[in-house]
Amino acid sequence: MNAIIEIFPQLARGLHVTITVLLASAILAYLMAFIAGLCRLSGNIIIRKFTGFYVEVFRGTSLIVQLFWLYYAIPMLFGIQLGSNWWTGVIAIGLNYGAYLSEVVRGSILSVAQGQSEAATALNMSRFQRMRLVIFPQAVRMMLPEFGNYTIQMLKGTSLVSLIGMTDILYYGDILRSSNLSQAPIVYLLVLVFYFILALPLIWLTRKGEHISKKGVANG
Repeated sequence: MNAIIEIFPQLARGLHVTITVLLASAILAYLMAFIAGLCRLSGNIIIRKFTGFYVEVFRGTSLIVQLFWLYYAIPMLFGIQLGSNWWTGVIAIGLNYGAYLSEVVRGSILSVAQGQSEAATALNMSRFQRMRLVIFPQAVRMMLPEFGNYTIQMLKGTSLVSLIGMTDILYYGDILRSSNLSQAPIVYLLVLVFYFILALPLIWLTRKGEHISKKGVANG
């Protein structure tokens, strides 16, 4: 019990980094998801190919490799600094999960019944009006559960930022473990507890999203 009392506040020192990286990464990922998802539905083949290349590269390679590439390779090869390691972590996680979520956006839009678009066309709506007023609101409801699931995945992904020296929860856990190997089981058990507690509100929001997605979507 004494060990837990000693370890808990040490791990809590990394909460700020973990939470801020998660929030910033999620915002970037959502933004990239809608941009790339909509661009992949564009009638312009250049835009479709460009965004398709981004999606396939970031979905087809490891997040940890992307993180190291942004942190180590780009500055060495091109002399481009992305700022602090905080920004590097945010950009890597945001772009990675944005690629996955873009497919959720694209798939949800395509899943809206064709009859909805045809009915809007019959009402003399423009393409923009059809998307904004008819298709997009229904598609967003279908996106909610997957957005929730991927946000939980993003929370887990934030643990990788400790590999580039960021002082998150896992970073302090590794320091405690290295200073006292006998406490390693307790340290990593508490690390698991921290991440689980952080995930609880996201799990609840995901379930709410699943409930919302089951209603309000027209079928024809």
